[in-house]
Amino acid sequence: MTPLFFFMPQKLKFLYWLPRVLAVIFIIFISLFSLDVFQEDYGFWETILGFLIHLIPSLLLAAALLIAWKRERIGGLIFLLLGFWYLLMTYDKDFPSLSHLIITGPPFLIGILFLMSEKK
Repeated sequence: MTPLFFFMPQKLKFLYWLPRVLAVIFIIFISLFSLDVFQEDYGFWETILGFLIHLIPSLLLAAALLIAWKRERIGGLIFLLLGFWYLLMTYDKDFPSLSHLIITGPPFLIGILFLMSEKK
């Protein structure tokens, strides 16, 4: 955060924080899907391994957020690429369109907001 941040107009502060807050909320939302591994009848180590594997998307998003926190343009592009990558990976699957929108919409929105906040 630059020292000039404190002298920004309120509108620019909102644009600065909006993608960051949305990214944290989306990472928490995606992480909730990894909890389903605890309902299975796996052993302790199999459960831990399954949990860690299910957390890979959350870790990728968290890494993108860490990059985007300081370098909005690069982070915004990473979020756009992650959303596009998910869309390509699941395009031929039998998912409803709403599922695609729920999972790929936020990374696209967050990426665009990071790109917009970079041009302050």
